[in-house]
Amino acid sequence: MAPSLDDGSSLFNFVVRDGNGVKGMVDLGLSTVPKPYVQPPKERIDKRMASRHEGAPIDLSRLDGPDHDEVVKGIVMAAETLGFFQLVNHGVPVDLLESLKDAAHDFFGQPSEKKAVYRKEVSPSPLVKYGTSFVPEKEKALEWKDYISMIYTNDAEALQQWPKECREVALEYLKTSMTMVRRLLEILMGNLGVELDDTKIDGLIGMKMVNMNFYPTCPDPDLTVGVGRHSDMGTLTILLQDGIGGLYVKVAEEIANIGKKGEWVEIPPVPGALVINIGDALQILSNGKYKSAEHRVCTTSTKSRVSVPIFTSPRPSEKIAPLPQVVEKDGMACYREVIFGDYMRNFFGNVHDGKKSLEFAQI
Repeated sequence: MAPSLDDGSSLFNFVVRDGNGVKGMVDLGLSTVPKPYVQPPKERIDKRMASRHEGAPIDLSRLDGPDHDEVVKGIVMAAETLGFFQLVNHGVPVDLLESLKDAAHDFFGQPSEKKAVYRKEVSPSPLVKYGTSFVPEKEKALEWKDYISMIYTNDAEALQQWPKECREVALEYLKTSMTMVRRLLEILMGNLGVELDDTKIDGLIGMKMVNMNFYPTCPDPDLTVGVGRHSDMGTLTILLQDGIGGLYVKVAEEIANIGKKGEWVEIPPVPGALVINIGDALQILSNGKYKSAEHRVCTTSTKSRVSVPIFTSPRPSEKIAPLPQVVEKDGMACYREVIFGDYMRNFFGNVHDGKKSLEFAQI
């Protein structure tokens, strides 16, 4: 039964509890933004006040030639400043990326009841969760986003338990991205004086998850957000954007040719590129040398948008703390040792609020 758009609790039940999502609400026909989605003015994205990140993407294929040192320097500098960079020639086939976007549209284009079977409370698999917003039960204003989240354990379980509309292409995306992730970690950890072996890499990215995000068209994008201000909790995030754009990153400290402290910068879509961002775990391990990027996503009135992130992070049982090599150089640790599972529970137990999640580990 269609909800009353003016009745907050009826709408919440329809969108969140019954699993119709934002898309189900939009499909009812909206001319205005329902009240539960209207963000307070300070959380709205004023695109006129944001600049575009015009820097060229980093060409990862140049690592294997005479430009190796220059590429390493570019990756390290991006990790130390904005916490975001774009990569081309990353080793993930471009036609696979196109198939991935199509698969995301196919999944979210299904009738609500086909998606709702994966709601957390009823999902047939502990690896798959379909939802909307971030922590809708606690949010003052909801985010204009639906998502499907797929945890990776092994290939067989992914092919058996992930949704059939997207499992093969999502698994291929994850597997073909791992060589790139490994190379990035070798560069970033090598710069901190740490040599990586398989055990250490597993400690950094032992947990992997592929999400597909869907941002339906919105009647008044100025009042809403697709995703609120936050940093990612893990080690590295790999993100495929479609051509619509809408990803904004906050400049933590003034960066020449990019922006002043506190400004928001749009990361424009580049055909064939993947966006990489530093997560909280890597900020903790590097004792603050690498910056987890505070970012958010705006909505659009013209066309539904999809994005497909891979989240890599330590396993929940892993202890993380600033690396001894870095602490020795810095003279003090800025973060305490935490069990990553505790960090995760804190992260998912609170609404998006910039980089507040890091306070859990701060000394």
